[in-house]
Order: sequence, then C-alpha cells, then structure tokens
Amino acid sequence: MGRSFLAPEACNCSAPDTGNMEVLIKHGSPDQQRRWLGDLLAGRIRSAFLMTEPDVASSDATNIETRLTRVVGSKGEVRYTLSGRKWWSTGAMDPRCRVALVLARMDYSHPSCGGESSGGGGGESNSDMHGAHTVVLVPMDTPGVRLVRPLHVFGYDDAPHGHAEVELTNVQLGADDLVLGEGRGFEIAQSRLGPGRIHHCMRAVGLAARCYELMLRRVVSRQTFGRYLAEHGGCQEMIADSASDLEAARLLTLSCAAAIDERGAKGARDKIASIKVAVPELASRVVDRAVQVYGGAGVCQDYCLARALTGLRTLRIADGPDAVHRRTVARFEIRNTLRKMGMLDDQKNKSKL
Repeated sequence: MGRSFLAPEACNCSAPDTGNMEVLIKHGSPDQQRRWLGDLLAGRIRSAFLMTEPDVASSDATNIETRLTRVVGSKGEVRYTLSGRKWWSTGAMDPRCRVALVLARMDYSHPSCGGESSGGGGGESNSDMHGAHTVVLVPMDTPGVRLVRPLHVFGYDDAPHGHAEVELTNVQLGADDLVLGEGRGFEIAQSRLGPGRIHHCMRAVGLAARCYELMLRRVVSRQTFGRYLAEHGGCQEMIADSASDLEAARLLTLSCAAAIDERGAKGARDKIASIKVAVPELASRVVDRAVQVYGGAGVCQDYCLARALTGLRTLRIADGPDAVHRRTVARFEIRNTLRKMGMLDDQKNKSKL
C-alpha cells in the first residue's frame, strides 16, 4: 500500500477512514453504524478525524480546547453545542467527506448542567483531565461547520482529500451523536490511534522500498567520471546502509504486528510507540540517500522521491511527535525494570510513571 500514493484509497484502507471505521465497529451504536459505517466500508463516502488544534500543543490531549456543552431543556431533553477550531483535519477537504469524528472537552459550566456529568464513561467532573474528553459524530453539512482553508504540507496540497483547518461554531448535536457517551473520548482516541500508527509505519516501509529500488536502478544506469555510480565507494556505502535500514524498519514493524496479534493494541503500546519513532527515521534515511543519488531529479516532480521525503518527515509529527513516543517507550522500560527489581507498586506509582 505504501508503494503507491493511490493504492490506500483505491483499496479503501487510507487514513483517516480506516481508523474511523474501526471506531464505529468497536464503539459505534447500532444506529451510528447504520448511518455511517456501511457507506464508509463500501467507499461511497469519506470521513475526517478532528483532534489537533492550532492554539494548543495537541500532542498532550488534555490541552484540547474545543468545547462540548450539554444543555438540558425545560422538558428534560438533552442537546449538545460544539464550538472550537481544529486543523490538520485529514480528509475534511475531500468533497466526498460526509462525517467527522471530533474530539472535544466537556464543558459543564452551562447552568443547566449542574456541574456534573451524566455520561457513563468516567467523566465525573471537569477536573478529571482524561475523563472530560468526548468524541462526537458531526455531519459535515451541519450548520456551524466551516472549512477555513486547506493546509499545505511542504508545498503539497494533498488533493483530493487534503488537510483542513475547520471552524466549529455553536454546532448543534443530539445525544445520539456521541460515541459511547460523555467522558469516553480519550479511551476512543487511544484505541483509534494505536492501530493507525502501525498502518502508517507499514506504508512507510513500502514507500522506502520503492525509493530504494529506484536508487538501485539509477546507480547501475548512470555514469560519472568514467564509471557507473554503482562502482563508486560512496554509492556502495549508501546502498549497504539503505538495505540495512529498510530491513530494520520492516522487522520492527512485523515485530509490532505480532505483539498486537498476541496482546492487542493496548498491550502492545510500547511496540507501537517504538516503531512510530524508528520506522519514519529509518525510512527517511533511505529516501534521503535516493534523493542524493538522483541529484536535481530527486527534488523535482519527475519522481516520487521529494514527495516521499516530505511525507515521511511529516509522519514524525502526525499522530504524535517523536518526543512523546520516546517518552512512552522510556516509561515502559523504566517501569518494567522497577517491576523486575521488586521496586514497583503499580497502584502507588501509576501516576508517577
């Protein structure tokens, strides 16, 4: 799937649709599945996932400022109002996009809320940093949803799906638009992002493999200083290093996939975090060497190399920057070491580690 920019969408396994379909399969109500899942699985519509925000560091999801306010009417009916601004909303620019999954923070300050949550997901108060998050399904044609602009990625607009900045102004929703109910957003986001990260890494390996093959063809067909590029020691070093990096990326990804099969995405969080850092870096090194071998041709539109390199660089930020995932891996390693040494009381040290 990573070898072609068209393949993921042609096979209906592109981001963010795969993650959104998984959320609806795992957590969607029968009504939500009937309304959205069938058309998504059939590829008749597309979707978006709105999490990142321009005004806060969204790698820490507790910073999310988009607010979902529960309003109880005079007759006891419950409605919700959604307001905020999102960006890097992949898929939102696609004219086929019909629904967005939005991560918001519950706002219990409205007089009708009484300061408490009625949801069944653990969001018992606004002071609960993780329990305050909720995921809602927002039809893109709902009044108050506005596509502000498409965002370019190193100059690429990534049409047709694109990455949008989206403004949400007093968007009116019903209780049946909430996924799992109030306070379950953080849980849903984590269950979605885990498998999504390995999807990205698998495609990165395929993309790097394609660029590596292009590099090999180049070095056996071009000459400098009376010799083929493949005969120069510098090119031979780049070929050897690239072969090792590519195989390392592939084996790390396969190891993570095996861990997910055995322990589930939650049990393989350390492996997922590890490949999210290592695989884009390894793949980027391979593609960067291919660009160097191609010279001027490597940075223009005649080949896929420039776009591949920018995509892999962006992947080190998408779905969480490298620093966040390194922190996750380190915490797992430290915790496991303390546990082996008999120095860890899981309940007592949970908040610290």
